[in-house]
Amino acid sequence: MRLFARCLAILSVLLSSSFASAAPATRATPGYIRVAIETSVGTITVALDTKRAPRTSANFLTYVDDGRFDGVTFYRAARRKSDPKQGLIQGGIDMDVRRSLPPVVHEPTSQTGIRHLDATLSMARPNRTNSAMGNFFITIGATPTMDAREGSIGYAAFGHVVGGMDVVKKILAVPTCCGTGPMRGQMIIKPVKILRARRIDGKPKPTRGVKPWLIGLKRPTVR
Repeated sequence: MRLFARCLAILSVLLSSSFASAAPATRATPGYIRVAIETSVGTITVALDTKRAPRTSANFLTYVDDGRFDGVTFYRAARRKSDPKQGLIQGGIDMDVRRSLPPVVHEPTSQTGIRHLDATLSMARPNRTNSAMGNFFITIGATPTMDAREGSIGYAAFGHVVGGMDVVKKILAVPTCCGTGPMRGQMIIKPVKILRARRIDGKPKPTRGVKPWLIGLKRPTVR
């Protein structure tokens, strides 16, 4: 009985240490920067792995700090046919070039070691390397096909959801239609608004210069 209890204790330690290395804490953690993505259906909090995926994380943070994600949407919900409760949701600037920054250098999972597990934050991109800009996705359930492997560069995972996974699942479940190619039937009929994205850790570092997407935008009247 004592041996069984000791084995359970060792297993518990191993599991907890494994989980800790896989997902950052919900509080400020060295090597991670948390971002709150406030949507019309709730807030999703993500932690960016700035140590293992520095370029991808820096790119995402620039979009956040500039306000380039404010007012865009989650526009895609890709549910698995085998299990509709798993899949991914995709959001960001979509095709709005006014909000775009230059493409970021690809950081494959084979380099970073950040795998596409459940609740992984990763960059969407066209079918070529070094092309990701301002669109991203969140996985619901492990998605190893997104990892780099022989014959495929995969996608650049760079963080994890640390709060609001219920919101992610809610978005995955919304009605979809339309789309072409691999996105056929996956476009959200009423896209979920991203009201605001903001840093929780550290000081914002917005870029300078004109922000084209704000030109002509009607601002609320102050009385």
